[in-house]
Amino acid sequence: MIHYKSREEIDIIKESAQILGKAHGEVAKYVKEGVKTSYLDKIAEEYIRDNQGVPSFKGYNGFPASLCISVNEVVVHGFPGDYVLKDGDIISIDCGVFHQGFHSDSAYTYPVGEVSSAVLSLLKVTKESLYLGIEKAIINNRMGDIGHAIQKFVESKGFTIVRELVGHGLGKSLHEAPEVPNYGKRGSGERLKEGMVLAIEPMVNMGTRNVVQERDGWTIRTADRKPSAHFEHTVAIFADKTEILTTHKYIEENFKYG
Repeated sequence: MIHYKSREEIDIIKESAQILGKAHGEVAKYVKEGVKTSYLDKIAEEYIRDNQGVPSFKGYNGFPASLCISVNEVVVHGFPGDYVLKDGDIISIDCGVFHQGFHSDSAYTYPVGEVSSAVLSLLKVTKESLYLGIEKAIINNRMGDIGHAIQKFVESKGFTIVRELVGHGLGKSLHEAPEVPNYGKRGSGERLKEGMVLAIEPMVNMGTRNVVQERDGWTIRTADRKPSAHFEHTVAIFADKTEILTTHKYIEENFKYG
């Protein structure tokens, strides 16, 4: 069942998303060689709790951290821990915030140190595909229009789309109906209606689209161990427009590449 949100509820989700965006921005300052991923998680949790939010992920179905931190061949749901970032890594940081009864959710993938041109292309294409998907997330389009736009662009650039993992609705729950696949046929699937709030999140692999789950029951990595990238925004569909509620602005102000 899809829960359609009122403008007032969407305004609260937008407040949650601002806390989330600023938490991402704080973390971005420390994404560099020599930093432990557990330290990034600590930064995020402290910022969120200090600003009237609760980390959405911590404790969700037993997940142990505030951030999903996925390095190199890990697609999503990686654990923060003792791993120290090194030159040539890429790191996806996915975070959610629960604030005044509603969740927001966003993700960003960073290059660390000197990264190959092929990997930089993977990041660029994945990020661009997110916005191409959002362009199709408009009233009276269908879910397949979002997925088709993402898939067509990604595959045209020689990369592959993960199919086992999808975007989702969100609101009072972190994961709600409907699912938002990153592949599909134009004109197929659920019709998009006013009041839908969706997390759109392409997950793009450099090699095969196939993935495997590690023994921890959470971590998803590429089957061929080639790099994977992940970008995500929470969006709201109105009658006259679609609004991106989350923001990468604070990340891009604070992250220094190279």
